[in-house]
Amino acid sequence: MNILVLGSGGREHTFAWKIAQSKHCKNVFVAPGNSGTSALGKNLDLNVNDFENIKKAVLKHQIDMVIVGPEDPLVNGIHDFFLNDEELKQIHVIGPQKEAAQLEGSKEFAKEFMYRHNIPTAKYQSFTKDNLDQGIMFLDTLEPPYVLKADGLAAGKGVLILEDLDEAKSELKNMLLDAKFGQASSKVVVEEFLDGIELSCFVLTDGKNYKILPTAKDYKRIGEGDTGLNTGGMGAISPVPFATREFLDKIENKIVKPTIKGLKKDNLPYNGFIFIGLIKVGDEPKVIEYNVRMGDPETEVVFPRLKTDIVEIFTAISKQTLSDIKLEIDSRAATTVMLVSGGYPEAYEKGKEIYGLDEIEDSLVFHAGAQRQNDRIVTTGGRVLAVTSYGNTYREAIKKSYQNINKICFDKMYYRKDIGFDL
Repeated sequence: MNILVLGSGGREHTFAWKIAQSKHCKNVFVAPGNSGTSALGKNLDLNVNDFENIKKAVLKHQIDMVIVGPEDPLVNGIHDFFLNDEELKQIHVIGPQKEAAQLEGSKEFAKEFMYRHNIPTAKYQSFTKDNLDQGIMFLDTLEPPYVLKADGLAAGKGVLILEDLDEAKSELKNMLLDAKFGQASSKVVVEEFLDGIELSCFVLTDGKNYKILPTAKDYKRIGEGDTGLNTGGMGAISPVPFATREFLDKIENKIVKPTIKGLKKDNLPYNGFIFIGLIKVGDEPKVIEYNVRMGDPETEVVFPRLKTDIVEIFTAISKQTLSDIKLEIDSRAATTVMLVSGGYPEAYEKGKEIYGLDEIEDSLVFHAGAQRQNDRIVTTGGRVLAVTSYGNTYREAIKKSYQNINKICFDKMYYRKDIGFDL
């Protein structure tokens, strides 16, 4: 089987690494890929939203299955594009169709879905520039901190959590009137703040059946102690130590099952990953958000713990036989730490040579914002590498990651030295 992975980050390198291990995989292609994926298969210089050129590449390379990494092409309807094309409709696409992808594409759509199917979440209202005054009045009814979310996709940066009421009102105006997050904030969801500890739940579904992957916890803030600006993720841990069997049962019964039933009831065809961003409030799980793909850097700790052949899982999803699959999970913990460019998540320089990758022992290095230039590997993005390790405990695993990070360097390299600090 020839398999194409769409995307260029650490998540996609991890996908390609796992797919390449399958006895069912003949060739791996990644578009556009990075320096890590180029060592596993062939990178194709394609934009993930350029569906016509993706079609040409799929036909040229006789692709049998497409795994969609990022959310953009899903929200833009790549699965529908394949289904509606006579030459492509037999090719299996892992990722939901456009309407179901609105679970991530629109915060309001997701909140309405949760309310409709009695899935526990924060109370909310959504506003546009036309009813900004009502938004200001709604903020007056809430206790601080105040949560403002751009309704559309904003590359993980469209959420503000503010302590000061006047600042919250001012930022609501910035988002709606001054397009702080572009078109994504033409509508803003304002919701109550939920106080607790966060974790991520990953579900595979074929639209009828589901399997729950190992839980993970990621660390979004740039600064130690969870301070500073939000990023795409600075590290992750799996499993989550505080997620007891009893708590996991609550997640499955109160959130996962109603989500899968809700998709069927609302006639939203779905085959692929559902990422459920959760918060543990007291002893109860509540949903912060849905994503319609795997998380990054959580993929870099969840997939290494998955022993089952991933291509067999993807094939079962496309044939709606997921219930026949038995997931085998490595009992060890896995941790990952992101190495990022100096200045990220704000302005940063690219083109810095990366040294020390050939000295890594007993850890996995997943490439993200890195590309091969002749015989060098250089930085091309904000999040550059993810260093993943196994251990009998997350403490043992994280220690191994940090030991190997000491062997890697590039100019202005930064990473958090406290991943797992709150556990």
